[in-house]
Amino acid sequence: MEGPLESDPTTHDLPPLTPPGFGADAMETGQLVTQEQILPQLRERILAFAASRYEREHAEDLAQEVLVVIHEKYGHVERMEELVPLALQILRFKLVAHWRKQTRRGERSQVQVDDCPIPGDAPDPEATLARKELLARLSAGIARMGDRCKELFRLKLQGLSFPEIRTRMGAEALNTVYTWDHRCRKQLLEWMGGRWER
Repeated sequence: MEGPLESDPTTHDLPPLTPPGFGADAMETGQLVTQEQILPQLRERILAFAASRYEREHAEDLAQEVLVVIHEKYGHVERMEELVPLALQILRFKLVAHWRKQTRRGERSQVQVDDCPIPGDAPDPEATLARKELLARLSAGIARMGDRCKELFRLKLQGLSFPEIRTRMGAEALNTVYTWDHRCRKQLLEWMGGRWER
């Protein structure tokens, strides 16, 4: 059965599975290689694998996490042929867990602040200019109107209701105020060119 290491194309450029002083040569000379001696070389392989699939800044952390798991839970495994596939499988689980956490937190869809500048509080220059022009046209139109229309607009701008305006202006009926308001607005609209906005 083909293991995860042999089937992975990114592992072809990595150092050989058996470090110097290990395997058949070590058995002949009587030297035993401990896990502590293998871990530095194993770390290089884990780091290369993680960096090929993830950002370099996180690859170091993931490699360290894998080594901690191997040291704490798999201290009895000392053969390089067993450690490499084991380490890469643990790393795959760590990568998936890290990816899921980023997706859950929305980190994968975040956009840099520099790429999306925050709009300022200042009003839009085009809208400001349009408002100034409208106010100028309104002022010019109201200046041409009669005293009754000017007074009616002044009271409306003060927030008075139509019944209050009727009392202030001495109109006999409320409908009279509605008629004045309609005629004044119609006259103002004509002097402004037939529309409130350009």
